[in-house]
Amino acid sequence: MKKVFHFDAPRARYLCDAAVLWCFDNRFDVGFAKFLKRIGVAHADPIKVAGGAKCLASPEQESDREFVLEQIRKSMQLHGTKRVILMVHSDCGAYGVLDGGFHGDSRAEAVHHEQELQRAAACLSRAIPGLEIQGYFVDFEGIWDAELTSDPSEPKDLAIA
Repeated sequence: MKKVFHFDAPRARYLCDAAVLWCFDNRFDVGFAKFLKRIGVAHADPIKVAGGAKCLASPEQESDREFVLEQIRKSMQLHGTKRVILMVHSDCGAYGVLDGGFHGDSRAEAVHHEQELQRAAACLSRAIPGLEIQGYFVDFEGIWDAELTSDPSEPKDLAIA
């Protein structure tokens, strides 16, 4: 092999502040990185898949859910992860995008995603009890806390104006 780029990286193992289940759409990456820093996540284990938390809430195949759960378990095993951050975002292709799947209704989209985050958290809690779980919806104006409940059948309403 031929070295094409040099950098120095720390060799020491790290403890993970959170495993982050997030979509691979990079339009929100800059704001999201700043948000993670603001909430105290310096060392994250990113799990990036189309739709983010959709893989737990409403996967296209059960194997998608199992894959993501196994990635979270590995983060716990390798890096001591105790917190998982679930993310979904506006205009996501995995959900049929804002104009197609929600007919341009951003409020309906936000409510749907909040319910998806509740379902994803319930699934994760059943599969891996004892985790701290947070859920956020990201749109083009900010990041919204889904205020996850322990009962996904009673979702709270996102306060999006």
